[in-house]
Amino acid sequence: MNPQLESLPLWASLPITLLLLLGSAIVLIGALGLVRLPHFFQRIHGPAITITLGTGSILIASMIYFSALQSRLVFHELLITAFVMLTAPVVAMLLMRTAVYRDLRARDRRPTVSANANKSKTTTEVYPFSAKEEP
Repeated sequence: MNPQLESLPLWASLPITLLLLLGSAIVLIGALGLVRLPHFFQRIHGPAITITLGTGSILIASMIYFSALQSRLVFHELLITAFVMLTAPVVAMLLMRTAVYRDLRARDRRPTVSANANKSKTTTEVYPFSAKEEP
């Protein structure tokens, strides 16, 4: 075992453990949402929300760990946490807006169905739940 880990004080090891468990559980839930949900807009929602809190918890635990080992404050992880918390939601929003724009363009290019044709709906959209209901 690492000799530095054995000398870690209890006041630091308890929050580190709790933050690591919390962060990894949150990231796992987000990853399961990414795998299990059926459509893009549903799949992007889980990781977009959970990556910010999960990664933030893991990085704060890392900041406490290295601050306790080096007996001084370590701010590198705090800068990484701020960067992730600022960029992850923005990237998720841009991905969602891109998908909405793609669906709107696909809706504009949809082939018209004649009045005598069967009433079956043909769609070129990737995400059928975002299609408008036509009378």
